[in-house]
Amino acid sequence: MATTESGALPRTKATVRALVIAPQWIGDAVMTEPLLRRLHARGEHITVGALPWVAPVYRCMPQVEEVIEFPFAHGGLQLKARRTIAQQIEGRFDVAYVLPNSLKSALLPLLAGIDRRVGYMGEARVGLLTHRLKNPPKDKRPPMVAFYSALSGDTEVSGDRPHLQVSEADVAQTLQGLQLQRGRYAVFVPGAEYGSAKRWPAAHFAALARQQGVPVLLLGSGKDAALCEELVAMAPEQCISLAGKTSLIQAIHVLAASRYVVTNDSGLMHVAAALDVPQVALFGSSSPLHTPPLSQAAQVLWLKNDPAYQPALDCAPCFERECPLGHTRCLQDITSEQVIQRIHALASQ
Repeated sequence: MATTESGALPRTKATVRALVIAPQWIGDAVMTEPLLRRLHARGEHITVGALPWVAPVYRCMPQVEEVIEFPFAHGGLQLKARRTIAQQIEGRFDVAYVLPNSLKSALLPLLAGIDRRVGYMGEARVGLLTHRLKNPPKDKRPPMVAFYSALSGDTEVSGDRPHLQVSEADVAQTLQGLQLQRGRYAVFVPGAEYGSAKRWPAAHFAALARQQGVPVLLLGSGKDAALCEELVAMAPEQCISLAGKTSLIQAIHVLAASRYVVTNDSGLMHVAAALDVPQVALFGSSSPLHTPPLSQAAQVLWLKNDPAYQPALDCAPCFERECPLGHTRCLQDITSEQVIQRIHALASQ
């Protein structure tokens, strides 16, 4: 059964009731916020259908009235489960915005009988969507915020920045439970779900931690626990691992109250940016031209853009999970001193 959280406003006959099928990655979820803001501004009442590990992001978006958690696992159509949820929501929505590009993500709005179904073409979805946008090639795809915002039908979708909002009372409760004080710690996010080609080396993170004047909290999922414990072993006086020990909403609260954040190109990088937390974002195999931290409080380090770095990184961005050349020079050669310079630059902003 799907679970819901609702604070729905009274509806009139003229209300457009929108169901948004959310992407499955935290960073992508953050980058959909400007689209939802556009839909809300023109009077649409928004319900988001999301996987459980992404749903907390949408509870930090005030324009979202309801979040439905989909009990789907990775892989497979899971047609029976989709039919069950479709029966539960049948007749509730006038339009569906299908944000993922997969065929299975477009099935539920069709099964629920939603008349208007909007999304990008791909994976034989012609019969599943009523309003289709041409999916640009990956090498010509616009920044992800604009990519999602285009589903609104607006002609001008550039320049938007995602914003998340958290309750100060909820943040204070999380900090109290973790025995933390606002602004008295830094956060490092050493993991990256996509693969090692997006991770700054653990030894570099540890060297940076040893040079900090405040405790360093390590955030990540349970999958990052071993990596974070490795950092704790290398910098035991500075590092405290919370990887796998917090829920996503608690991690969001910890980020919101931190002094600054150092992160790879990851979902929590986008969360920190949407909270306008000062941060240094490290890029290697991916590109800040495509998925940057959209915040004036963010500093980006990418050797591809450094004219002083030689030999030039002609291989970047490769967008591979593992370095095809075996050296991951794009991240190995970023020094802790370079990151410290960016941290000092944050303090002067």
